[in-house]
Amino acid sequence: PVGQLSGGQRKRVALARLLIEQPDVLYLDEPTNHLDLDMIEWLEKYLARLNKTLLLVSHDRYFLDSVCDTIVELEHGKAFTYNGNYAYYLEKKEQREQIDKAEVDKARNLYRRELEWMRRQPKARSTKQKARENSFYVTEEKATSQRKDDKMQMTMQMSRMGSKILELENVCKGYDNRQLIKDFSYTFKRGEKIGIVGKNGSGKSTLLNMIMGLAKPDAGRIRSGETMVFGYYSQDGINLQEDKRVIDVVKDIAEYVETGAGNWISVSQFLLHFNFEGSKQYSFVSKLSGGEKKRLYLLTILLKNPNFLILDEPTNDLDIVTLNVLEDFLVGYQGCLLMVTHDRYFMDRLVDHVFVLDGKGKIKDIHGNYTDYRETYAEESKAEVTPKVVKAKPVEEPKAKSTKLSYKEQRAIEELEKEMQFLEAKKAALMQKMNAGDAAHDQLAKWSAEYQVIEKQIEEKTAKWFEMQDRG
Repeated sequence: PVGQLSGGQRKRVALARLLIEQPDVLYLDEPTNHLDLDMIEWLEKYLARLNKTLLLVSHDRYFLDSVCDTIVELEHGKAFTYNGNYAYYLEKKEQREQIDKAEVDKARNLYRRELEWMRRQPKARSTKQKARENSFYVTEEKATSQRKDDKMQMTMQMSRMGSKILELENVCKGYDNRQLIKDFSYTFKRGEKIGIVGKNGSGKSTLLNMIMGLAKPDAGRIRSGETMVFGYYSQDGINLQEDKRVIDVVKDIAEYVETGAGNWISVSQFLLHFNFEGSKQYSFVSKLSGGEKKRLYLLTILLKNPNFLILDEPTNDLDIVTLNVLEDFLVGYQGCLLMVTHDRYFMDRLVDHVFVLDGKGKIKDIHGNYTDYRETYAEESKAEVTPKVVKAKPVEEPKAKSTKLSYKEQRAIEELEKEMQFLEAKKAALMQKMNAGDAAHDQLAKWSAEYQVIEKQIEEKTAKWFEMQDRG
């Protein structure tokens, strides 16, 4: 029954129902939210080769980069279109902002001169002077325009941290006769930043809840140092008073915030860093969007100056501007960080190593970020497959054995392998072309169709290769 499924499982069912209808146009609003990383990567590959019109809203930057060939940005009431993927958009946006900045600087210099002229002139003006006056007001509007800098840097003074951080010793946990975590031990070190990955239901949130004391381990011990102050951002933990104003919610915790430089800023300034501007600070919580409420909830946790942050899917429903601000904040964060997130870019930028949960009790510690983990996983998967292929070949068998491949069959296998390598190279080249972001729509459609044909050919040749190997 659907009612018994988790949020991520329901999302997969909804996507399956949508995709199986094979519509000509797909509208997707944050399709990666609540999906595990394997599912996101599958969906990304599926949509990249799908020859359909796709319009999506997403804060997943790797997803946008792989799937989209056009980016439309809504900013300050205007729409800006970029004919390329997300990486292309970032490059061209930077150029556009540099041009805008130069134009504003130029307008300000002109404005100073024209302002002097306006002050000197008598009230009665000729038609020519009137035209110059009108031009002055246009220049004034441009010169006084304010461009918001999204790249705000800020650190906070966190609580003092002692030598003992957090220790997990032979921790076990299971539900409904299913072992999620078995004999897991780990001693956290000062300043570590760790990401947690695993499929939906593999025990990621369970591990966080046990650390926070919200769930008890079936066996083993969890001990934290006396100086540790935990800040826990939970997917289900939003509990804000709807009848309060935003500014009052944060003032209930603190009036001022101590920054890492030893300075103090007001909570109003702190709210500005996370894109709660003047009027929004005096809005009632009930008037906020879902993403704004999550952003506010996150701030209430940061304001308590924790020295160990635990974040469970902090990126859901946050816009890209806020994600960049949060990333910059966490890059400078001096405490320990343990987080579950499906945002691969977010994890790549922040974590030192990754806990991988297999859902059967085992937790593997991979040093490096998410991309390093995927490369390690790919190498291990390849190593597991390779022995099976070798086993299929007759090793140390008598030459007279009738099951040995003939010379002709061996040559046929070698030819198949060459053809498969050629097709894989052709497939990779096509993917690179499609991701370049500089091709017309009809050309992209042609490449996409060719990509699907090549994939089918690879599948057919791979099946034939295994069939011939089995004969040996």
